[in-house]
Amino acid sequence: MEPKERHQVYRVQGQEALRLTIKQGECIEITSPDRQQGCEILLIPESILPTCFTEHPTAPASRARAQLAQQSTSAQQLSTQLSSWGITDAHLESAYCFDANELPNMIFDQATALIVLCCGENMPVDEQQPVTELYVKHGSSDRNNDLPAPLAEVKNEYRVPRCNAVSYQVKAGEWIQIIDVEGRQCSDFVALDYQALQQGKEIILDEVGTRSDTGRSTPLPGIYSKFTDPYQQNMMELVQDTVGRHDTFMYACNAKFYEESGYFGHANCTDNINRVLKPFGVKSRFGWPAINFFFNTVASQCGAIGFAEPYSRAGDYVLVRASRDMLCVSTACPDDIDPSNGWNPTDIHIRIYGAEHDFPRAIGYRLTPEELPRMTKQTGFHPSTSQLTKQFTEYRGYWVASEYDNWGAKAEYLACRERVAMIDLSPLRKLEIRGPDAEDFLQLALTRNVRRVSVGEIVYSAMCHETGGMIDDGTLFRLGEQTFRWVCGDSYGAIWLRELAEKRGFNVSIQESTDQIHNVAVQGPRSRELLQKLIWTRESQIDFVDLKWFHFLIGRLGGPDGIPLMVSRTGYTGELGFEVWCHPDHATKVWDAIWQAGQAFDIAPLGFDALDMLRIEAGLIFAEHEFCPETNPFEAGIGFTTPLKTQQEDFIGRAAIEQQSPASRKKLVGLRLESNDLVHHGDQVFNGRYPVGLVTSSMVSPLLKGQLAMCRVSPAFSEVGTELEIGQLDGQQKRIKAIVTGLPFYDPERTKVRS
Repeated sequence: MEPKERHQVYRVQGQEALRLTIKQGECIEITSPDRQQGCEILLIPESILPTCFTEHPTAPASRARAQLAQQSTSAQQLSTQLSSWGITDAHLESAYCFDANELPNMIFDQATALIVLCCGENMPVDEQQPVTELYVKHGSSDRNNDLPAPLAEVKNEYRVPRCNAVSYQVKAGEWIQIIDVEGRQCSDFVALDYQALQQGKEIILDEVGTRSDTGRSTPLPGIYSKFTDPYQQNMMELVQDTVGRHDTFMYACNAKFYEESGYFGHANCTDNINRVLKPFGVKSRFGWPAINFFFNTVASQCGAIGFAEPYSRAGDYVLVRASRDMLCVSTACPDDIDPSNGWNPTDIHIRIYGAEHDFPRAIGYRLTPEELPRMTKQTGFHPSTSQLTKQFTEYRGYWVASEYDNWGAKAEYLACRERVAMIDLSPLRKLEIRGPDAEDFLQLALTRNVRRVSVGEIVYSAMCHETGGMIDDGTLFRLGEQTFRWVCGDSYGAIWLRELAEKRGFNVSIQESTDQIHNVAVQGPRSRELLQKLIWTRESQIDFVDLKWFHFLIGRLGGPDGIPLMVSRTGYTGELGFEVWCHPDHATKVWDAIWQAGQAFDIAPLGFDALDMLRIEAGLIFAEHEFCPETNPFEAGIGFTTPLKTQQEDFIGRAAIEQQSPASRKKLVGLRLESNDLVHHGDQVFNGRYPVGLVTSSMVSPLLKGQLAMCRVSPAFSEVGTELEIGQLDGQQKRIKAIVTGLPFYDPERTKVRS
């Protein structure tokens, strides 16, 4: 039988490279998602040519060389990567260079090593040509190509055949990567303390100890995940996870499960675990409490457990680090009678990495169902912020500080209201939109009248789909007559905008520059005094102290030879404030300069917990709280971004919004609570017995002295002074009285932010 052709897809991030081993007859296809990124290709040995290269001359890899010539992080990383592959300057003299409109699709007649260079110089903040990602599709008959590239040098490697189990030993500090080879395959994991086992004691990973120690009914992946023994002493920690969906630490499947389903004698994980542990003198068990990696557990509000097909795809993995010497078992679950393995058990692959390696914490997420997982990153400011706190949380694919040690959310909030505070907002997505049709395109894509925006000005807008529901909100910077920067919350916006541009035939390019522009917000009544000491501008630019609300300028840090910056008078706190934008390579210097100058003003760092307090007081909306794809801008409380009377031109979603009666729209209002009992997002708001609204956000205000909430409520109950109740427990057993108020709670005339 001919081997079935398989495809492995790789993502090459901007300013990075990929090396693949190609066998005879295999094919490679390279694509650019934004259709703007070219590539340079090296072949080792150089005498090997795929058919499409025979008439394509070689040339120096100018983009790679330009990147390597920089004094930058990306240059150092690329140099290290190329050196590890034995690539020298001489190799870069003979590259095959392709523009975005001619990316190759190749079939190889001979075996070769292929290196794809996705390179280019760092993008200054006042330019709009970032180096963006490429996708490389490798067609192969080799089953091992389904595995992701190793994270580092592999110390040991094990294949767990379908319906079987494998035991293996790891030392304290070593890393275990458990890989789902073909996708939708569960793998039970059991571990015992090896040193204790040598003394005749069986100390295992324990579900009760783990749940109690983490304070959760389900251990979660990422920065807070750890797994303990029965004495609540740490045994291992989950550091990377490309799936995000696993079990609730139940039993590995056992004979009883299959017999009760009518399958007597069916292979099961418990028997497999007993078999591979028997040589170590471990007693057999009826059921093993196991971490069921890739098992798609569903837990209802009342605690009932169900399951569905796993989320994992081919090559998805978890990476854990052992805290002590352990004897481990991994299974490839044999369940083929229900969706738990997609009805078809397959293999699991294990890689062990030495303790000398260090891997960053990361959680996988996807922008579209079919794409490769993207892993959580650190921002350019992380080296500075991590000196001040260990409290980080994942937000939009980045690690951000939730609060800072020795401050806390309340102190950070007060610093912003009374003095000055600084927060890392680098997860904001930056999209570069340019081309001859850029203004016409944005006039259609956004709800604001873009034609009225001047160069150097910023406008806040909603972005809706055809139903009128909000895809995102954001700020639009006009850099030139046909050049814009859209700063929003979600990278999917770039995909949606490209699809819209292609569908409507606009001549416009849309590239994401988030990896090239990171930003901090400096907020508070003394923010202008602070930054005035640091921001230098040329004579052709407006002076920093004259910068108006919702305008920006291009300047430098400290003087004419300082770090290039973009400074905008924007923020998310309701206070006078600014955002400072720079390349990630400069981020620590920017943070440290502002932090040092800020000592004279008693500056504080600001975490996301305090930011949430500030934005609620200021009546500012947040995705998946005040708006979602089923909420239009009027219902989200930002109807001013959708001027139906003065904006005569069409925009996406306009027809659906106009068909809705203004009198029927739910309203976003404020609530003042007459109780210190905390309310939360999602609590129902009642008039009498029946619900009339929903709490979208809430906080306890130190300055306004009481609990506040934002609420989306039926129009009949939206008048200021209306008395309502928030229902908890079942909505009837506990009621908290509230009175409708206007928004914002803090500085209703917004005099502070305009000052």
